[in-house]
Amino acid sequence: MRPSIFIRGLTVWLVLFLSKAVLAETVTEIRVNLGGYPANMPKKALVLSKVELNGEQAILRNSAGLEIRKLSLNQLESAWEPFQYYYQMDFSIVEEAGEYYVELEKSKVKSEPFFIGSYPAWQEDVVSFIRTQRCGFNPLTQEFCHQDDGLSFFGLWSDSTKIDATGGWHDAGDQLKYLITSSNTAARLLMTFQMKPEKFKDQVDAKGLPGGNELPDILDEAKWGLDWILKLHPGPNELYHQVADDRDHRGFKLPHEDNADYGWGANSFRPVYFATGKPQGLAEYKSEATGIANLAGRSAATLALGYQVFISFEGYHDFAHQCMKAAVELYEMGKKQEGFQQGNSFSAPYRYEENTWADDMEWAAAELFKVSKEKQYLDDARHYADLIQAWSWMERDSASHYEMYPYVNMGHYALWQIGKEEDKKKMVDYYEQNLEKILIRAEQNPYGVGHLFIWCSNNLAAAVATQAMLYEEMTGSKKYRKLMMDHMNWLLGLNPWSSSMLTGIPEHADHPVDVHMPFWRILNIPVKGSLVDGPLWSSIHENMLGIELSEPDEYAHLQPKHIKYMDDWMDYSTNEPTLDGSAELLMILTFLNNE
Repeated sequence: MRPSIFIRGLTVWLVLFLSKAVLAETVTEIRVNLGGYPANMPKKALVLSKVELNGEQAILRNSAGLEIRKLSLNQLESAWEPFQYYYQMDFSIVEEAGEYYVELEKSKVKSEPFFIGSYPAWQEDVVSFIRTQRCGFNPLTQEFCHQDDGLSFFGLWSDSTKIDATGGWHDAGDQLKYLITSSNTAARLLMTFQMKPEKFKDQVDAKGLPGGNELPDILDEAKWGLDWILKLHPGPNELYHQVADDRDHRGFKLPHEDNADYGWGANSFRPVYFATGKPQGLAEYKSEATGIANLAGRSAATLALGYQVFISFEGYHDFAHQCMKAAVELYEMGKKQEGFQQGNSFSAPYRYEENTWADDMEWAAAELFKVSKEKQYLDDARHYADLIQAWSWMERDSASHYEMYPYVNMGHYALWQIGKEEDKKKMVDYYEQNLEKILIRAEQNPYGVGHLFIWCSNNLAAAVATQAMLYEEMTGSKKYRKLMMDHMNWLLGLNPWSSSMLTGIPEHADHPVDVHMPFWRILNIPVKGSLVDGPLWSSIHENMLGIELSEPDEYAHLQPKHIKYMDDWMDYSTNEPTLDGSAELLMILTFLNNE
């Protein structure tokens, strides 16, 4: 390990730890979006107080301390403990770019500084984080790992038959690999590039090492994911969906030093699970399954997107056609086995519990129609859209882990892109119904957020912001801009803890440091650009297995009773960076960078 990396990581940790350690319990605090506010977006701040602020007034000041505008404090009806009074300040009218802060006139309480103006290119940092999740060759460690992936189970061949499932991405702080999440991650990379191709740089090569290769880095990463999906589909009737299981969880280890033993010795062969459409599992905790259309459909959509993007790059035409051929085959597999396949666990009750599939088949059919113009795909997309309609986690007051995944129905968006006016209206109506349900919940709390505080709640907050952004594209209406920004505000520090939920972002403010990630725990290297799991309802957090904090909670004086967030490496439930959660942010960050 290079000493400079260690020193830099240790310095970041010490500065942020000490800044948190000196926090004392306060009577009044101000919350702002630490990442700032795009100029033409809604802008708000909150005052949290344990006493009523009669006659108090707020002032928006620039970085030189000059008064820019007096702000009215509007008391809100709802309040989250430990603060009994919440006041909202709106300064949407201010659009001049620059650094600002809010100050209370009487008490002189100040907010953290923030910027007004276009967001930096944080989407590039997210892509960089995803790159550090690579399996096979990891550009952060510059080591090869998991070269024996793997041995097939439940498949067309005898159990323990050797297949090639090398490559892909590690899922989070662990080293499992899932088609469930990787397919969505690759798709978001491709869709984000399609949205704003000029926003992405070429600074690394295909291995993820410094040096351009005439392909934007976001596409290097997308191809890494596409290559793995192709490996999991080695024949017309074959699809594998998971490499390894929770026997992986043997403490923190670097990928090339994996100590997990699946029966063939440590750091050796790992199981590769075939998508059968039936429940799977080797021990007590078996998955549920009714088919494979979620995996086959989403993978087909992703591969069709791969064709759309890579056919435009010289030297990648053969690869593009390979993607398209596999997309057609996987789509047909999905039609033959409609239903869902979930993730597998071995020794714990935690798995990805996806239980929808029509949205994925709609997505695949729409993307295939874009390329082929075959009417049957358009008819199929309409059929699957009619099956799923507005059904989403957004319609629910709670949900299981990864139930109704992915968290935005991208099939509706893809059908809107290709459909006739009647199709477009239906897709808009479905999105609007979802967002209205979110809005109802959002109006019941002072932060204006309506996502669920289940495991990986930050993914849901990002999904709301993304769906609101897509709704605006689909309609031209700014009806949900405030809802979009309220969820981005939440993720970027306008929350009870005054902490961003992205590692290293924004650079000048509080963000997750002591994360559940081996690069941090072993190498003391902070990796910028990852979204952590996020706050949990206390009723869930209290019942998570094996959580015992490594040090006193620095946010103890700020914790609401009903939800919890911990910046502690031992809390895998709220503070673990995730592959697909980070990818969930790509489109909205790119949009806000553009604005």
